[in-house]
Amino acid sequence: MKKLFVLRGLVCALASTLFLSASLSAHADQSEEAAFYKGKTVRLIVGYGPGGGYDVYARMIASDIGKHLGANVIVENQPGAGGITALNNLTTLPPDGLAMMIVNGTGAALAQLVGQTGVRYDLGKVEHLGTVSASPWVWLVRNDSPYKTPNDALKANKDVMWGGSGPMDGLSDGAAFTCEALKMKCRVVMGYGGSNEVALAITKGEMDSMYVSDTSANNYVKGGQLIPVAVIGRKKSRFFPEVKTIFDLAKLDKDEEWLFDFRANLEALGRILVTTPKVPTQRLTFMRAAVKAALTDPELVAEGEKTQRYLEFEDAQITEKRAQSIVTDITPAQRKRVVDILAIK
Repeated sequence: MKKLFVLRGLVCALASTLFLSASLSAHADQSEEAAFYKGKTVRLIVGYGPGGGYDVYARMIASDIGKHLGANVIVENQPGAGGITALNNLTTLPPDGLAMMIVNGTGAALAQLVGQTGVRYDLGKVEHLGTVSASPWVWLVRNDSPYKTPNDALKANKDVMWGGSGPMDGLSDGAAFTCEALKMKCRVVMGYGGSNEVALAITKGEMDSMYVSDTSANNYVKGGQLIPVAVIGRKKSRFFPEVKTIFDLAKLDKDEEWLFDFRANLEALGRILVTTPKVPTQRLTFMRAAVKAALTDPELVAEGEKTQRYLEFEDAQITEKRAQSIVTDITPAQRKRVVDILAIK
């Protein structure tokens, strides 16, 4: 019995020593990375020009990320090809952790999936730092529309008209996914200057429906212009908690569920932060911790709420898994399906 107690004591002592050793090693790693960033400049790249939504988000979060890195974070605009040029450039930079980019994850993933000309990045292979914000998307109609529910639109004896601006603008490709999943008669009309013009066209009776993020939808609904039909996805909207999701409102088969889930995952990428591929594990861990600390800081979150630049942080592992499910794990047949749906327009 005495030997057993001695053995247990030795095991406990060894476990404590190993735990202490691991803690000291982790602390040493953090100190080493903090020393690396001290006095350095980190570029936060934006693939669009100054003044746009991504630029405003970047400038709002830059100093807080810098504070937690212990570095000076500066915003650098690299407009071109809807962010593709900047993301291509990022993947060729040294993997030293001195550059990161705020990316339109939805657009970047779609461009890669359809093989858009000029795409040289792989969203599944860049290093992910987390999701800055993402919104569920909503189906809107005018107040006196005959299409108050998805079933109303399905029973229509004519095409439901959706407005959009370009092939992969969110408005038109989201409408195409919705129409395909519901097997609904539709026509997607492109050429509008953006969601404001589409909303106006709906109030005038030129268009019937629009597909838009809930943050934008909130402005149109509060303004009395439009009303929501459904949230397209499984996650309810913070702005329309009473509005049901498409999964609640429509009887969907497995294929239809896959289409809506795929689309919702695309939109959940939203605004993401990435850095160059192959950043050393220790440094990447430090970067991810700094980004999380900054984007969950209550003061910064409150600042975003005031300016309607909402921060809804999701950690790097979730973001990475979501991106890979879209661009890496998708089967050839599923990829062809996505391309065919976009070709409908």
